[in-house]
Amino acid sequence: MNEAERAAGGEYSAPRGELIVTAPVLFGRLQLLPVLTEFLQAYPEVNVRLALGDRIVNLLEDHVDLAVRIGELPDSGLIATQLGNLRRVVCASPAYLSKRGTPRRVQDLTAHDCVSFDLFSAGDTWRFQVDGAETAVPIRPRLTVSTAEAAVDAAIAGLGVTRVLSYQVESAFRAGELMLILEAFEPAPIPVSFVYASQGRLPLKLRALLDFSAPRLRTRLQTTEAILKPARRTKQSKRVAKKRC
Repeated sequence: MNEAERAAGGEYSAPRGELIVTAPVLFGRLQLLPVLTEFLQAYPEVNVRLALGDRIVNLLEDHVDLAVRIGELPDSGLIATQLGNLRRVVCASPAYLSKRGTPRRVQDLTAHDCVSFDLFSAGDTWRFQVDGAETAVPIRPRLTVSTAEAAVDAAIAGLGVTRVLSYQVESAFRAGELMLILEAFEPAPIPVSFVYASQGRLPLKLRALLDFSAPRLRTRLQTTEAILKPARRTKQSKRVAKKRC
């Protein structure tokens, strides 16, 4: 019935009709929405219903055409197109670091005030790569928040050190409001993907969106990572790493 309705609506003869797209809230607003705006201008017969939320939806049950997923993908019947990677970065304001000092080792975080927002581990523990092994570091959250925006705002205000995804801190980094620290110890990057269900022929409206959006999102993510490219270790960091080896 779905195939018949799509055929009757002309979705296999030209890009037209409605698409339902989901994405995490902040990624959707900062990264996906500008691309969708361009897409809608290029394809006037296609409409998009964008549902932003951090809950992972079932594409078939919720009748979603396309979803942005951040993280490793489980085995499923969905088709995935990788768009790039994001880093989990640790940052703080210049004023805070000037007052409290800059952490050089991950263990130094235990002596710092932290703003906790982390979807990938417990709120009072951050995980890093130290000497090739994953290391859990206990932190002292002075403030625990439920959104990345709040964590970034609190860090800009000088409340403490926070950890978020790289794209979430790009604007503040550009403005000099936040500085990245402990870059040499970041865990493995997190993949970002488009996922969609494989059911029969792919409607041209969805193919058009994939072909239009995927390269543009790849470019945006590459630009973010180039801006936030990890700096080389300082001589002090190198000495610490060499001593541990």
